[in-house]
Amino acid sequence: MRRAARSLFGRRARLRWVHLILGGALAMPYVLVGSVIIGPATGGANVFGSLPLQLASFGVGLPLAAVTSVFPLTRPLEAAAARWLCGVDADRLAFGPARTRGEKGRTASWFTLHLGVGGIIAGMSLAVPPFATVLILLPVFAGLGGTRLGLPEVFDHAWALALAPVAGAAMLVALAGCAAGSGALLARWAPALLGPSPEGRLAAAEARAADLAVRNRLARELHDSVGHALSAVTLQASAARRVLDSDPEFVREALAAIEDTTRRTVGELDAVLGVLREGGAPGTAPAPTLAADLDGLLRRTRAGGQRVTATVDADPETLPPLLSREGYRIVQEGLSNALKHAGDRVAVDVRIAVADGCLEITVENPVTGPATVTAPASSRPGGGHGLRGIADRVRLLGGTMTAGPAAGSCGPAGETWRLHVRLPMKGTA
Repeated sequence: MRRAARSLFGRRARLRWVHLILGGALAMPYVLVGSVIIGPATGGANVFGSLPLQLASFGVGLPLAAVTSVFPLTRPLEAAAARWLCGVDADRLAFGPARTRGEKGRTASWFTLHLGVGGIIAGMSLAVPPFATVLILLPVFAGLGGTRLGLPEVFDHAWALALAPVAGAAMLVALAGCAAGSGALLARWAPALLGPSPEGRLAAAEARAADLAVRNRLARELHDSVGHALSAVTLQASAARRVLDSDPEFVREALAAIEDTTRRTVGELDAVLGVLREGGAPGTAPAPTLAADLDGLLRRTRAGGQRVTATVDADPETLPPLLSREGYRIVQEGLSNALKHAGDRVAVDVRIAVADGCLEITVENPVTGPATVTAPASSRPGGGHGLRGIADRVRLLGGTMTAGPAAGSCGPAGETWRLHVRLPMKGTA
């Protein structure tokens, strides 16, 4: 019983009733225009003195409402009303103007339905409550004044007077039921008529996917840039501390490298955070490349005491911009892994070459030996996403990646960690 009462008179039912009353109010101008048409067509009859003529005016006004629904603000306003008054989830509605023919047709159908059903419920809400109130109070007035208040003769009978309050209450409940049912019906149809079209849903999904891709790329940029900077600065500071008294020139170079690394990283961080705050395009983020920034990366890494040997058998200036940018990040992350897992003063071999139409990047470093003794003190804690980030970059560029123990120039088999990446140069967009 309580559940039924809530469905008829609860807050949601009352809001939907208000929504229907608003529809009836919006229908009134169209009814007035319809009466101007119906009046002369019926020989100048009094339209508002005849219920059939009023209904005819109402029927003429609804097509006019469908025509005016093409205004751009119709769908946003109706969607907002359906959301707040009918309780329809916002993600199931479209709040932009209707643009395609199908969207305009569904908007016209909804607007006509809202005004039509709302006009009927509004008319019932004006007529039924006064009449029901008279029926409920009829026994009192009849007993006091001995009159039927102009009601049919059937109310001269005692049984009719006894049933009048019941009939009045039933009329009010029926009105509430009609309003609640009509409101629930409109709420159920709102997503189909005011919701996005399949094309709109696809466009929205593509926009969300593009935004997610941009944010994922920015996350990789932050990880690679900030992670490498932390590893390099930690290594440089540790190396400078150990030779603070014996090699002041090295300490000076290490501090200069720390200053350069932090200044550069803060600039990249500010730019990336600016893109996230302003929702800018990914092209506005910093994009260091092999052509412009490889030498600086190697210099800052060597300043911390790490022995880096770089062999570049390709002209970075001729690489596609995207390949040059992603190649820089791969080399940067490879050096970061060497710093993190092998420690300082290790021999790291970096080779960049172009072979068989592919850019090949190889980073090797020993995983055993005296250098590893100092690894815990100089390596950066945490991490674990470097190789995954490289794998994501390589996959998006259609390349291949291998990482693991292998024989190499830095040590015998099983004592060298090798990262090898092949990126196709053709078809790189």
